[in-house]
Amino acid sequence: MFGIKYLERKGQPLAPIGVFLLRLGRNFAAALGILALSLAIGTLGYHYLGNVGWIDGLLNAAMILTGMGPVDKMETTEGKLFATAYALYSGVAFLTLVAVILAPVYHRLLHHFHMTTEEDKS
Repeated sequence: MFGIKYLERKGQPLAPIGVFLLRLGRNFAAALGILALSLAIGTLGYHYLGNVGWIDGLLNAAMILTGMGPVDKMETTEGKLFATAYALYSGVAFLTLVAVILAPVYHRLLHHFHMTTEEDKS
């Protein structure tokens, strides 16, 4: 997905809007996959290590992942350790999700400003 032919190089023309939207869609799908995996890890951890129900585990995972904070107080040592590790992971995961979604937009913007025009070549 992120191979050499994925993005245009300096000196190449700006990709058509359809190619850009396809890139944006692929990155959004990848971000959704990372989000789903992160929610699954959090739900499982809260359920098994924090001794909360499935829906409460999902709620806690979603709240931590979005930076809102935990809903349920962890009573067990395992639950507290998991909540600590998951909170640290969630901070990195959130920043990664933003970067994955915005990468095509950022690349297109930079590529647009660094393109050489025919007038610049002469």
